Amino acid sequence: MKSCAQCQQQNQEDAKFCYQCGNTLAIEPAPPIAADVPHTDEDLWRQLIGPHADRYLEHFKKFGLGDEPKFALTWNWPAFLYISFLWFLYRKMYVYALVYALGPMISTYVTGDLTVGLVWSIMAGATANYVYYWYCREQIGEIKKNSWTDPAKQDEALKEAGGVQPYVIWVGVALYIFFAMTMFKLLQDGLPDSDKFPPKPTRPAATSTT
Repeated sequence: MKSCAQCQQQNQEDAKFCYQCGNTLAIEPAPPIAADVPHTDEDLWRQLIGPHADRYLEHFKKFGLGDEPKFALTWNWPAFLYISFLWFLYRKMYVYALVYALGPMISTYVTGDLTVGLVWSIMAGATANYVYYWYCREQIGEIKKNSWTDPAKQDEALKEAGGVQPYVIWVGVALYIFFAMTMFKLLQDGLPDSDKFPPKPTRPAATSTT
């Protein structure tokens, strides 16, 4: 309730004049709007990375967050154990996802060696953090070029460029199940069946002549 300064009559909160004496009621000033605090560089990195930002930032510090980053050997278990191209797709690095999708298949076709895929997985595990670092660095550089008057639009741009795509996890699970079923079928069909092989001929007995 709003009290009239002249007659002390209680009025509704939205009343502009006193119901009893007609006196103009004082309008309470609106609370000040908190100013938007600009994002620091670390905030931008965290928001772009999304899940597991702390872990990736620890790796990124080894490369140097300055103007002259350098390669340092780190290891990314998800990129190694998971299907490599799906990890890059999960992190929205579409060009690298295409490279790691076609590379193992082409290499296996050319060499005829199925273990080539393992080489690609090791390469992904050893370089994924550094590749992801450069992807984040380029995306943040492009976003910082714009003069954002609306922080919400900047947050939206960070979310669109970074973060993850959760549906990729289920694609990977489906591929693993399909691969396991295929291998089981191949092993099952490849088991030797004794009925399919003719019996081994008996050695004829030696004849003696007198």
